Amino acid sequence: MGKRIFSTVLLWLVILATMYFFQATGGIVLIVLVALFTQREFYQMVARMGHVPFSRIGLLLGVAITLAPVLVTEVHPLLTPENLLAVAAVVFAIRIVGERNPENRVESLGWTLFGLIYVPFMLQFLVRILLTDGPHAATGLALALWLIAVSKFCDVGALLSGMAFGKHKMAPVISPKKTWEGAIGGLLTSAALGAVIVYFFGEYFPTALTPLLAAAIALPIAGLGIISDLVESVIKRRANTKDSGATIPGIGGMFDLSDSLILTSPAGFLIFTLLA
Repeated sequence: MGKRIFSTVLLWLVILATMYFFQATGGIVLIVLVALFTQREFYQMVARMGHVPFSRIGLLLGVAITLAPVLVTEVHPLLTPENLLAVAAVVFAIRIVGERNPENRVESLGWTLFGLIYVPFMLQFLVRILLTDGPHAATGLALALWLIAVSKFCDVGALLSGMAFGKHKMAPVISPKKTWEGAIGGLLTSAALGAVIVYFFGEYFPTALTPLLAAAIALPIAGLGIISDLVESVIKRRANTKDSGATIPGIGGMFDLSDSLILTSPAGFLIFTLLA
């Protein structure tokens, strides 16, 4: 527990310092790195399943997809995430014809493409949130930090509530330690934190986002974070591994850190777009 707390505090200091000194650019660099290492660990788990994904070209295209919201405005309008995914499908389809064993060609193709969709394509929505315009110059940063805090502190609330009150297993086959009491505690923690952040820093957020609305929005966001964590547990069980890696003491790999952001990033982007 001590290592987990230390790593959590250190990671938040890194995130806050990077975004404070380097603003949206620093945030985008962090997201690209998180997506890259998460996708790498995903492909490593796929390899443990007995498949052979196109890891190198997949990671290269993953970086491009994560950066696509920037590339489409700064480089060329055709460099959208969807177009880059289409290019990836073409590239992998050509390679699969002459490479990999016949027994696992379909699986290797499917897992490689799923890795691109599930990690960089989903996390590029967090880049799009960072690039949000107004009403304040730092609105994009505020929204991104709000989403990360609401998503991640659901884990903290769920852990503490589960340890204190957990009795009823939520998904005993997928993740035996998770309880319904822990999930409720995590949801309430996220709702309270979402409201508090907007209450004290409301000038940075869209005017439509009141503390009460922030609390209401935090509930489904946190719920998706829990589902994201369960999906990663499904993948880890299929790969017969406890943690996705050993990058972060007390937490595990990068995938163990970023899992809750994968489903919450697109959901948050859609909600914030409606509020604009």
